[in-house]
Amino acid sequence: MKMSHATFPACKLRTLPAAVIGATIALLIGIGGCTMEPNYRRPDAPVTKAWPDSTSVGAPGVIAGNGTAPAAADIGWRDFFIDARLQTLIELALQHNPDARIAALNIAAARAQYRIQRADLFPTIAATGLEQVESYPPGVAGIAAASSGNIAGSRGSYSTFRYFDTGIGFTSYEIDLFGRLRSLNHQRLQQYFGFVETRRSTQITLVAEVANAYLTLLADQELLRITAVTLGSQQDSYRLTQRSYEGGIATALDLRQAEISVDTARANLAQYTRQVAQDQNALVVLLGTPLPADLPPGAGLDEQQLLADLPAGLPSDLLVRRPDILAAEHNLMAANASIGAARAAFFPSVTLTGNYGTASTQLSGLFDHGSTAWTFSPQISLPIFAAGAHVAALDLAKVQKNITVVQYEQAIQTAFREVADALAGRSTLDTQIAADQALLEATSESYRLSDMRFRDGVDNYLGVLDSQRSLYTAQQTLVGVKLSRLQNLVTLYKALGGGWSEHSPQNAGAAAVTEPHPASSLARAY
Repeated sequence: MKMSHATFPACKLRTLPAAVIGATIALLIGIGGCTMEPNYRRPDAPVTKAWPDSTSVGAPGVIAGNGTAPAAADIGWRDFFIDARLQTLIELALQHNPDARIAALNIAAARAQYRIQRADLFPTIAATGLEQVESYPPGVAGIAAASSGNIAGSRGSYSTFRYFDTGIGFTSYEIDLFGRLRSLNHQRLQQYFGFVETRRSTQITLVAEVANAYLTLLADQELLRITAVTLGSQQDSYRLTQRSYEGGIATALDLRQAEISVDTARANLAQYTRQVAQDQNALVVLLGTPLPADLPPGAGLDEQQLLADLPAGLPSDLLVRRPDILAAEHNLMAANASIGAARAAFFPSVTLTGNYGTASTQLSGLFDHGSTAWTFSPQISLPIFAAGAHVAALDLAKVQKNITVVQYEQAIQTAFREVADALAGRSTLDTQIAADQALLEATSESYRLSDMRFRDGVDNYLGVLDSQRSLYTAQQTLVGVKLSRLQNLVTLYKALGGGWSEHSPQNAGAAAVTEPHPASSLARAY
């Protein structure tokens, strides 16, 4: 059984002064300032209050207990990445990368959606003009004439009725007595804030990806250089072995082993040449634009200077530093606001329709004296039976809030693990580099001695080949560990919420890719 909403009939405003009506509307608008949203409380962080003990071993300055060191989120990326070439690449990516541009457009879309929703808090006023023409059969014409007093003319056996109206008014304006519209407005505002934080998170990720891609390119270029040097050395050894073989000193096995060593190095050279080209292609994709020809000179992998110390602070700092966590919290606030809108649906809604203008049965008489007409039609709707739709909508809003609570906690746990993993890597990679550096020096000396003994005819080429392979492997390993250390620092910087702000004066050129937090404008509007 479908039941219609109870309504008040339209009333001709012939007895109420316009001032009284205006005051009534203003009062009703002012009343609609409350909401039925639950009181928001930030969920407790599902992580410990300190980083694991293993993350601070051998890593001085990891925990900023005295508060003197700046937080990672307060260190601009230009202050962290001081290589001029890398700074230029990051700036290009922030301006042209498709993901960064999409994130900015999502903010613009969310801002427009918020303003559309906020407009429902105010009446929509429009100027209207109406011409109404009706034709009545003979059996109805008398009734129409008695009710309207105007049968303009007839055509055959039918009579025609004409009516003209023009004025200014509003239609179906809802008085937000129980905060339904304000809750929806608050929901849109928090969603907008969430998109702003998502853009920050996208840009932080982009900065880290560009830095890691650049470091990978430097590492592969270094490996290519090492391989080229190794190939040259092995070719010299092959020529010496070939002469020794022709002189009857070296064996055919020595010659073949030297030849295998040369072919292996040549294959590695082709491999690293390909990897360098692919690294450059990957960097171009991240930038969203071709590599400029006038890039500043860059430092090599060994000369790459990143900040040595990044204070990690406490896990609770991530709640106010990490934009992905802030975005998750704004989504939680939006879900909390949707509960208020669902609750308000249980209560009566009041809508107003009003118009002020002139009316006449003739177009030429619209603005004559005595043609003023106005109407005011309030309507109240009280939910009685909706087959459980309102209850289900409220249950859905509560479930969706619970989902966003879990997502918020998951974001915190993910951030905690990323920082803890990066701190653990930071505390061990320096030790590993020192060990690999010592190994490289030992294998380099072993190769030098083996080569001297081979050239003096004391040993065969097998010892030289084994030492050369060990040296080449040690060189590759050291480059890989150095790359891991630098990328781990980048990851730590990103995990701590760094990579967004720019503090240096020379950053004015990148102002177009940044945006202030919307609290300065839209938050005040709410």
